[in-house]
Amino acid sequence: MNNYYKVLISLAILFLLGLCFTAFLTRDGSFAVSNNQPDSVILNDISETAASNWTDLSILVEKGYKVDYVILDDNNKVRYDAQINNNTELKKNITVEKAINKKYSYMYIEKDGDILGTVILFNDSSYIYNRMRFSMILGFAAFGVVFLLGALFYGSYIKKHIVIPFDNMKGFAENVAMGNLNEPLLMDQDNMFGAFTESFDIMREELAHSRQREIDLQRREKELIASLSHDLKTPITGIKLTTELLKAKNPDDAYIQDKLDNIYMKADQIDNLVSDIFTSTLDDLGEFKVNCQDEQSMVLSAIIKKYDDKNLVTASEPPGVVLSIDKKRMSQVIGNIISNSYKYAGTSINISYKVIDDYLEMRIQDFGPGVPESEITLITNKFYRGKQWIDSEAEGNGLGLYIARILMEKMNGELLPESSDEGLVVSLLIPLS
Repeated sequence: MNNYYKVLISLAILFLLGLCFTAFLTRDGSFAVSNNQPDSVILNDISETAASNWTDLSILVEKGYKVDYVILDDNNKVRYDAQINNNTELKKNITVEKAINKKYSYMYIEKDGDILGTVILFNDSSYIYNRMRFSMILGFAAFGVVFLLGALFYGSYIKKHIVIPFDNMKGFAENVAMGNLNEPLLMDQDNMFGAFTESFDIMREELAHSRQREIDLQRREKELIASLSHDLKTPITGIKLTTELLKAKNPDDAYIQDKLDNIYMKADQIDNLVSDIFTSTLDDLGEFKVNCQDEQSMVLSAIIKKYDDKNLVTASEPPGVVLSIDKKRMSQVIGNIISNSYKYAGTSINISYKVIDDYLEMRIQDFGPGVPESEITLITNKFYRGKQWIDSEAEGNGLGLYIARILMEKMNGELLPESSDEGLVVSLLIPLS
């Protein structure tokens, strides 16, 4: 629409320039058509009437000729003045020679072969031309104004009834594409696209209802998963306790001890998996809570010992500082990292500590194949497993490091994975109290 107004302004400027150019070209009458042919009928009539009544020309008043003329005698003296135009000074000095120079129409008055005088008709061609020129320019200007006003009105009509509704529909489509389904498409009573507008707004409402139904369904599914995960923990705990009880009753049977250890290990894997699923689901529902309290740094050593059931971890003593953590969630973080290293590296694990500003850095390093640099930023994403492990026999669900990262963030800390030539390094920035 802006281009339309630019074209309109350009046309107005061109029309104004054309009008000025026309006025300039016609300023001296060079395009005028000279009226060299007198009005013979009027001149003949006046001449004959004057010749017949030369002694008393008052009869010409009764004739009522609607032209401006004078009658000169043979001495160029004004004998009769029609007085249509009061240009007395011009008529007083008029002569046949001047009339010829000014291209006035004239005719001699003859009677019996004698010239009594001359009729001069004041048909001033320059005056007529100027009036015609002025009328022509005024007419063109009026036409241009009417044309531009009509074009402006038409443009305003198009903008109001076509362009603005289309712009509104464009903005509506952008909102729908971005998922913003709460902005209605406003309808104008005079909008010629009213039926389309109403249909699009109905579509928006249906999409909004459909998305809300989908969100509600997803929430119910997650709530069901969270409920089932929570309920599964009770029988899993029962299996682990029963296994420990059977091991205590059969201390001398190596075969039974081995099978029970295997059952306990599988139950523990299921327990960890259920815990991760439960934690992930609570996070999706926005109901996952972390309760940070002051804890001595030695709690980290106890957590490591709890999860190092293969005795592969070599850890230095942590500095004597006070941490602001949720002990249960911190245990889950470290347990997931160690379990992840057991599963994919199967090597020894070194753990070191260093205080950095307001954090205690806990650096956990294994000596396995590591992770390609292109995947290092992806391994903490939900359900992501490295490409080299997708088809391997190593069991995994892609939740371990994701849960660990989420828990660290909720405790105002950070988890930073790093791949080195010697293996994978996971650094935990644990906030100090």
